[in-house]
Amino acid sequence: MSLPERLSDTLYGLGWSTVKKLPEPVAVRLGRAIADLAWKQRGKGVERLERNYARVVPDASPARLAELSRAGMRSYLRYWMESFRLPAWSPERIRAGFAPKDVHHLTDGLAAGKGVVLALPHLANWDLAGAWVTTELNTPFTTVAERLKPETLYDRFVAYREGLGMEVLPHSGGSAFGTLARRLRDGGLVCLVADRDLSASGVEVSFFGETARMPAGPALLAQHTGALLLPVTLWYDETPVMKGRVHPPIEVPESGTRAEKTSVMTQALADAFASGIADHPEDWHMLQRLWLADLEPRPADGERP
Repeated sequence: MSLPERLSDTLYGLGWSTVKKLPEPVAVRLGRAIADLAWKQRGKGVERLERNYARVVPDASPARLAELSRAGMRSYLRYWMESFRLPAWSPERIRAGFAPKDVHHLTDGLAAGKGVVLALPHLANWDLAGAWVTTELNTPFTTVAERLKPETLYDRFVAYREGLGMEVLPHSGGSAFGTLARRLRDGGLVCLVADRDLSASGVEVSFFGETARMPAGPALLAQHTGALLLPVTLWYDETPVMKGRVHPPIEVPESGTRAEKTSVMTQALADAFASGIADHPEDWHMLQRLWLADLEPRPADGERP
């Protein structure tokens, strides 16, 4: 294990062991202080976040983009502070921490025994939303996680999410899709963060007027299993309670090839994500490259990021 990997593992370990013991007001202030420090240092993540916000709010002035990126870093650190503390939250605190709208789309789908795929972008705190599902709805679900380095850090994330009632599958390895499909055919629930493609099989979509690539998995799972595909968007407001919305089901087109149906459904997902991100851009924690124009070599330097 390299020194940076050991450092990352140690820092995350300290977060889960130490931050969860802090009084909540102290954790909130600590998260905001770390966010403001990171924002002032103008690292690569902050610069990328600002460039991504420029797509979401194309008429924003430089001052407005700076304001958004500062709010975005505070939202991002709120996610981490909450996540570090979630294992110590009582069931009552978890239930009170999230107030979603239109949950009937989810509960009706589960009651019908069809299986449900929830697809979310990197908005607000998807771990808290998942903990609310397992606690308030008493419904376990299956998700996937990107393999992180070092392996011990990945193991920490898996243990953390399994402790919240989630079944976690590794993104790599090729067997995740089959397991997810089996869970759905049994009438279960699958939750996937789906606004950034981590494979070579992503679907090109129009996203805020430019081409991006998003994972095909949610649409393919719905087609293969007959499960409902429901977009979900989340956001923070001035209260300690996270808000959210379960969007209406994305239907499988009646005609077309599998690839054509997948393209139509993934574009519909992207449109639902865009609506939530446009309403609350500061809660979209996309500190990585997303649009193809940023992933492809530029003539000026000829280098691939």
